[in-house]
Parts: sequence; C-alpha cells; structure tokens
Amino acid sequence: MRPRLSLILPFLMLPVLASCSPSESAPTPLDPGALKAVVQKPGINRDKLARAVDALFTAPDSAETRALVVLHKGRIVAERYAPGYHENTRFVSWSMAKSVTGVLIGLLVSDGRLRLDESVPVPAWQRPGDPRGEITLRQLLQMRSGLRHDETTSPPYDADTVRMLFLDGRDNMASYAEAQPLEAEPGRKYEYSTATSVILADIAARTLTDSVDPNVRRQVVSDYLRARLFEPVGMRSMLPEFDAAGTMVGGSLIHGTARDWARFGEFLRNGGAVKGAQIIPRAWIEFMVSSSPRNRGYGAQIWINKPQPYGHEVLFPGRAPASLFSCVGHLGQYVMVSPVQELVVVRLGKTEDEARAPLVGRLADIVNLFPRT
Repeated sequence: MRPRLSLILPFLMLPVLASCSPSESAPTPLDPGALKAVVQKPGINRDKLARAVDALFTAPDSAETRALVVLHKGRIVAERYAPGYHENTRFVSWSMAKSVTGVLIGLLVSDGRLRLDESVPVPAWQRPGDPRGEITLRQLLQMRSGLRHDETTSPPYDADTVRMLFLDGRDNMASYAEAQPLEAEPGRKYEYSTATSVILADIAARTLTDSVDPNVRRQVVSDYLRARLFEPVGMRSMLPEFDAAGTMVGGSLIHGTARDWARFGEFLRNGGAVKGAQIIPRAWIEFMVSSSPRNRGYGAQIWINKPQPYGHEVLFPGRAPASLFSCVGHLGQYVMVSPVQELVVVRLGKTEDEARAPLVGRLADIVNLFPRT
C-alpha cells in the first residue's frame, strides 16, 4: 500500500526548515552609516570590513574607539570617527611617540652624528668609573640599558614614569631619567621604559645643539623633525611636547591626526621611503622592526608581532603575520603595519589595560580580512 503524499511532505520539508534555523539566519542589516565608513571598492569584501570596523565603535567590549583609519596599498579604504572627533582632530600618541623618537635617532645616525655601538653622549655618565658610560645607543633603543626603572607600580605615583612625567621629574625629565643607577649590566636585561625614550630625545637635542637654553633646544629639535621627517612624509599636523628644560617628551607626548599617524605607518611600511624618495636608510627601519636580543617581541622603539617573554602579549602572535609590527600607546593607541599585506591600521581611543584583550582581538579581525601578497 502506497503511503499518502500528504503524510510524506512534512518529512521532505525538514531539511529545508533546518537550513533556516536561527543559528544560521541572515546577518543583521548593517547601519548605512557604518557602511559609509568603507570605500566602494576596498579590495576585499566591503560588508565584512564595514562590520569589523563597526564593532570597534559599537561593541561594548571595544571600549571607546575615537578614530580608525585603514590603508591598503597606500589608499584609505576605511575611515571612521566617534562623535566629537574628525579628520582634523589631533590625537595624543602616548607611547607611539617612542617610534617617532626611534626614527629621529635613525636620522642622526644616518647623518653620521651618532653611532649605534658607541657609548652615548650623556655627561652624567662620563665620570671616571661610572659603569653607565658603557651604555650604547643600540641598548637604549632596544630597552636594555640596565638602568633601574619602574614603568608601572602600585600606588601609581611611585612609578618612575609618573614621577618623571608629572611629579618631581617633570621640569627636567632627562635629568631624572639619567640619574637612575644601573640594576643590571648594560645589554643583559630587557625592561620597557618611557624614561629611556626621554634619554634618547635628550641625546638628539645635545647632538643638534650645544646650547642648554630650553628655547634653543626646543626649536632645533622641532625644526629638524619638521624638515627631515614630518614635511617629507606629509605629517603636517604633528606637534611634539617639550618639558621646561627643552627636552622633547619622546616617550609619550606627540600629537597628530589619525591620517598623519597613518602616513607614519605607511612611511614605515615602505622602509622609510615616500613616493620612491628614501627619507631614511631602509636598513634603519629594518633594524627597528627586527627582534632585539632580550625580547623577540620588541625591536627598537617599536613592537613586533611575536610572543612576549613573560606572556603578557601586546599584539596577537599566531593570528597575523609575524612580520607585523606596531607603534603602541597607553589606552589603546595603535599604528599597526603588516608589510606582507600592504596594510596599515590606525586605532586611536581610550581603553583601559584590563579591557585591552577584546580590543586587540577586534583589530586582529580587521587585519585578517586582508590577503597576504
């Protein structure tokens, strides 16, 4: 006896109904404003990029993203700002300034005014018998000077970074940083140090002028950066801060628009060249983004996408090319550069350290949308 068709049809429909289950429903429609942040032809799936960008601004675990710029092959393919911010807003660098300081030192090395493996010209270290006189420029750049330093501690006001920037060291930050004794043999220990970058900025000023007049020191460093880096790269909004002694706050306080930070990333991606003109030797950029001897996840004033020695990851090793590197600043400032993807991603905002992991994960999501070339 043949079964009736009316009894069979419901069973035939089960696969169709299963394919429409809530877990596989169509994606939520994207807000038109979110899609507007991405150009018509970004070179990858536009909807996926728009959703990844939107998540940085709207997802609760992304905290406060204020600006995002994505460059692919030198072209802006996504750009978005939070309310109250725009393309002309200057954003504070925090520790992204260290990478600018690294380039500043590289320019002076390429000029023949400084040498990587010679002791640095810090007068306080030149007294006979002072072991700090053995510290080299290379060791300072790679955060392995051996100088005593507490970047963060509890209570916060006991940290050398806070004391130098805001308390007893604020009027002469370099003097505070250079007065610290050794706690390890130079070159033997990696220790991240904002004070080290201030020492580098002081060395730059001493190299450019013999004057101790704060106004002269401030002017010569500003003019040199403007003529040798900012103008050639097109970073016309960049504004460094200086302390009362005329030393650039080279570890934390340079202001610039999101687009100019993206231009800096593009300059690094192109090995120090702009439109074919070599602003700084390519070998210097290669040195900056090469692993230092004491931390393969850090180069010379810049972070590299490789594991950190103590497990506190700054980027996302394993989730993106190991050749990716990044300027990284306090509260979630990033200029990420992935040469093999021809990619620069700038994220600026305010994210506390304890909320950083989800933010970094969402930045990895954006990076991973782009193919490796």
